[in-house]
Amino acid sequence: MTQPTQPLWTPDGRFQNQSRLKHFIDYLFVKQGLYLRHYDDLWNWSVTNIDDFWETIVEYFDVQFHTPYREVIDRPRQGMIGTQWFTGATVSYAEHIFRNANNQHPALLYASEQHRLRGLSWAELTQQVAALAEWLRRQGVGVGDRVVALLPNVPEAVVGFLATQSLGAVWASCSPDFGTASVLDRFRQIEPAVLLMADGYTYNGKPIDKTPELDLMQQGLPTLKRIAWVPFLNPNAPAPAGTTAWSDVLATPHTELTFTPVPFDAPMWVLFSSGTTGKPKAITHSVGGCLLEHLKTLALHQDVHTGERYFWYSTTGWMMWNFSLASLLLGATLVIYEGSPGYPDLNRLWQLAEQAQITHFGGGAAFYLACMRAGLKPGNVQNGRAVGLRSLRSIGSTGSPLPPEGFRWIYEAVRPDVWLISFSGGTDVCSGFVGGNPLLPVVAGEIQCRLLGCKVEAFDEQGEPVREALGEMMILEPMPSMPIYFWNDRGNERYQASYFEQNPDIWRHGDFIKITDRGSVIIYGRSDATLNRDGVRIGTAEIYSAVENLPEIADSLVVGIEREGGSYQMPLFVVLRDGYTLTDELRQRIRQALRTQYSPRHVPDSIYQIAEIPYTISGKKMETPVKKILMGQQADRVASPDTMRNPGALRAFEGQTYQVS
Repeated sequence: MTQPTQPLWTPDGRFQNQSRLKHFIDYLFVKQGLYLRHYDDLWNWSVTNIDDFWETIVEYFDVQFHTPYREVIDRPRQGMIGTQWFTGATVSYAEHIFRNANNQHPALLYASEQHRLRGLSWAELTQQVAALAEWLRRQGVGVGDRVVALLPNVPEAVVGFLATQSLGAVWASCSPDFGTASVLDRFRQIEPAVLLMADGYTYNGKPIDKTPELDLMQQGLPTLKRIAWVPFLNPNAPAPAGTTAWSDVLATPHTELTFTPVPFDAPMWVLFSSGTTGKPKAITHSVGGCLLEHLKTLALHQDVHTGERYFWYSTTGWMMWNFSLASLLLGATLVIYEGSPGYPDLNRLWQLAEQAQITHFGGGAAFYLACMRAGLKPGNVQNGRAVGLRSLRSIGSTGSPLPPEGFRWIYEAVRPDVWLISFSGGTDVCSGFVGGNPLLPVVAGEIQCRLLGCKVEAFDEQGEPVREALGEMMILEPMPSMPIYFWNDRGNERYQASYFEQNPDIWRHGDFIKITDRGSVIIYGRSDATLNRDGVRIGTAEIYSAVENLPEIADSLVVGIEREGGSYQMPLFVVLRDGYTLTDELRQRIRQALRTQYSPRHVPDSIYQIAEIPYTISGKKMETPVKKILMGQQADRVASPDTMRNPGALRAFEGQTYQVS
């Protein structure tokens, strides 16, 4: 067994005993007579007795079904796709949130680049959700209809989701920093009935007006019955013609808020993949599956308690926005922020943590590394003690692996007594597979554990599970929050190809990981070609669409490269048409096209001209082999020449040094 390095943090007895995970273990002993000596025993029980585990989750969290279930799990004859959970049961996610309504704690706290911190009480939230639900009902929205939002991270987005879910309708959202083409590629797939749209957003102190995009959204979404207009930039401006002002929506006469229960496996929201191979996949999750998964993860693995304040920096286009909403299931106050995490400087979110007295603070690994490199000490640590950020109990990190120096910075510069939760999962399950544990120590560079109910293994090249060795991350048992389907995916073809191409009974997630003999997990990055900029996955297909539309560009290829120390480089390689050269002016137009059509995250770090793009015989760009070569591997080891249309194109990357400009 590998000897662990000295832990950066170890929970004391009081922290462990007051945790919800310890209470859950005690509950299992009292209710079921299960004697579990340590977390490994609990995890093993949860993944070898999945029926019993998830039924216990229902009982422990007092999940309210409007009709009873017949059986916990109904498996298909082969594979995971088509697994049904709690058959016959009906349930409402929104109803479970509002059963926490109270007068002691606000429901939401909100701030932005242009707004000081302000709160929204449970009574105000209830009133707004009831009004929007009635307005949606009058537009003909009911069970299964789609409501989409192009909104910044503001209370109106939370109200929009809750009202949609209260009706049994289906929610989807995009951040307004997405280009219109990117938004339409997503929303058009699900044929929405109603759009909630803001007039714009701010970033780095600059207002970005989205009003000119309104006509394009109306033309591009012919199924829309109505648009609700949210005046974020200009609160006093009238709503454009053909839309309904948000103030008028909230003035809709209504009765008390009610909830429409739907089948456990009914769709709740659609999250969109990055669009690596064509249009983004419309990943659809169930109401009941997300309810159980979110209760489990936030309560047992992030230890969120009633009255605490939960924050995770996100946009409405990232699954962490959806996941953060689940803090309301546990009676916590959700804290949201709209704007750049670095404006006016990198202290902004830490100041918010102080002002809002945030208990659980989350962000992308890139944010913490930026703070570290800037020399910040947000906790004002002096002589091993933090003077500031006294309310912080946990700090969460996700999006990309946080390197050991990032762990150490948290404990040296933020709080030496904070619990650091490194968390990894994805849009695929709107949750995590590996994450935090209030009973275990924190070791630099390691994720504490595999989550309960997640049978995660690392497989070697022979398809065997391994310990203390690099392997492909595989999930061997179904989870309730796995997609029920991809929208408009006939025969589940794209679903099957995304995770089960090798084996219908094993989910291949696409991460390289190592599971230590102590049960902790180290993630070494993506094993596929999906880009991951600042914690947000980016589809290469989107980049190619914008770049190759320029008249000078004949072809292109982009990769993301994880470097030592946690940095991330995204070089773009272009093949130019005859008669053109790669000038600084063309580089600038490429960057501008990506920023305008999609988002600032799509802009590469550097752009290089090459002779040709390597292709497989079947015509696929060889992104992953190029990435591996740039990380030091040899061309003949990453791809067989027999599988390539032009083997010389791949070998041309060997021995080249591409530095970020």
